[in-house]
Amino acid sequence: MRDFFKTTLATLLGLTLFTGVSIFGLLTLLVIIGSQDSKPEVQNQSVLTVDLARGITDAQPQQTPRELVNDLLSGDFSDNLTLRQVTTAIDQAAQDPRILAIYLRSNSTAANNPSGYATLKEVRDALVRFKGSGKKIYAYDTQWREKEYYIGSVADSIAINPMGAMEFNGLSSQTMFYTQALEKFGVGVQAIWRGKYKSAIEPFIRKSSSPASKEQTQKLLGDIWSDILTTTGKARQIPIANLQKLADTKGILTPKDAQSAKLVDRIAYPDEIQDELKKLTGEDQKTKSFRNISLQRYAEAVSDRVNTEKGGKVAVVYAEGSIVDGMSGPETVGGDSLAKEIRKLRQDPEVKAIVLRINSPGGSAVASDIIQREVKLAKKAKPLVVSMGSVAASGGYWIATYSDRIFAEPNTITGSIGVFGLLPNIQKIANENGITWDVVKTGKFADAETLSRPKTQEEIAIVQQVIGQIYDQFLDKVSESRKLDRSKVGEIAQGRVWSGAEAQKIGLVDEMGGLDAAIQDAAKRAKLGDNWHVEEYPKGGTFEERLFQNLSGTYLKANPPQNDAFSREFKKLRADFDQLKTLNDPRGVYLRMPESHLFE
Repeated sequence: MRDFFKTTLATLLGLTLFTGVSIFGLLTLLVIIGSQDSKPEVQNQSVLTVDLARGITDAQPQQTPRELVNDLLSGDFSDNLTLRQVTTAIDQAAQDPRILAIYLRSNSTAANNPSGYATLKEVRDALVRFKGSGKKIYAYDTQWREKEYYIGSVADSIAINPMGAMEFNGLSSQTMFYTQALEKFGVGVQAIWRGKYKSAIEPFIRKSSSPASKEQTQKLLGDIWSDILTTTGKARQIPIANLQKLADTKGILTPKDAQSAKLVDRIAYPDEIQDELKKLTGEDQKTKSFRNISLQRYAEAVSDRVNTEKGGKVAVVYAEGSIVDGMSGPETVGGDSLAKEIRKLRQDPEVKAIVLRINSPGGSAVASDIIQREVKLAKKAKPLVVSMGSVAASGGYWIATYSDRIFAEPNTITGSIGVFGLLPNIQKIANENGITWDVVKTGKFADAETLSRPKTQEEIAIVQQVIGQIYDQFLDKVSESRKLDRSKVGEIAQGRVWSGAEAQKIGLVDEMGGLDAAIQDAAKRAKLGDNWHVEEYPKGGTFEERLFQNLSGTYLKANPPQNDAFSREFKKLRADFDQLKTLNDPRGVYLRMPESHLFE
């Protein structure tokens, strides 16, 4: 049906251009046809195939019309896989007699998995449970990288292409600085912050990282790298010292080097691995390959087994993306939107417990506080547990406070308890191009928010006072909610980021565990026994529903992703400036972690 859908779309698009048939009518026809498709069939003696390079989100993303049409044209038009879909499907496969094994394979030699390490750990834990059922896991890749290998190292048999390579050179964090460029183009930036380690403002006021920023980044990288070494070393029975030596002396390993180091078991071509799997499953008459089903299609096939809607409801609500004032959008968490969602769940008598899943570097201080207020009220009404994903820092940590319990993974990035404000002005660039301003006002500070000039020392003092008050509130809230001495909070705050493991040691996190652990804890606190089910919010909707909701009636040509080094660097640059668009706090005050800590 996927190929039919893709071919039909291509044909009818041509017809549309010549006949004037509306794209809306065209998509209606396609959705009617697609809706008649039945769930994927799982053949007996099949292998579940998992794409190592596929990104995994916490919740169904809100897609733009372009992204939706791109998915449609590529044939990959079903919903993106979420973390719970992935882990639940793998757990189902462990008990499914039709599934004999799992085959981990990267479907792209160019793309690196965009998911954070905490997300990957939850996937890896599910694979460990699958392996514990007695079934085998096979892994193969041409270009093994740290993230893919972090998952793949759990496999019983790991193979690499003879022409491939293995990247095992450690983690890095690279920050791009714009200070000189902004000066060159006549854009001025004044910054105010509280917290020695609050480095989110550094790209706009410095030419390199401060010693404090380097210190915290080095510690964070070291914590997460240590987890990678420990995990993969245990799986492959390789001493950690040996792995570190490989990273320091080799970095990029040839297939023979990787095999000698026991990182892989064999060197082979894809057809050789497929022939081996064919012996396990028998031949699929249609594909002439081994019988298999992708993780995405398997998740669709077994979805009706997952949520039986029995007993009490445990609501999982997602906060994924930068926190912004107002309503949510693609990759953003709207303060008003999320607060409204939590309020509805608090007032819903069928909801017995709430799990707030946070995967956010923070953002608007006002929006964060609006969300936190609803978290605090919800906790009074029913159990509310927080699950931290790959990152729950600054504003992402602010909204986690006052929950009954906070779960995180050892490689979660959290903390960053600090505040900053950016005060840009365009006076120089405007003057150089013949633009000037004149102002009439009734009060000394009436035009304090203007971009036409730098702020005066008196205006800066006012902003400093506001930021200081918010920072003090941050410390007070953490101290009160976490039952920590305020002086201790002052020491561990300072805008510093921590790994989940370190955050637990200093009292910012309660327990190590993923989303499922948080859900189980919430159900236990609600005293639901075994009589409960999970529902997720906000509701993502089906592909068809999202398509009709987002499409404006215009056909947008698909553009394949670019994965060369220049394109990746340009994407980072564009992402940094996209983040500037999310800085919409009414007072210009932010609780946000620097993007550089979301490293590869």
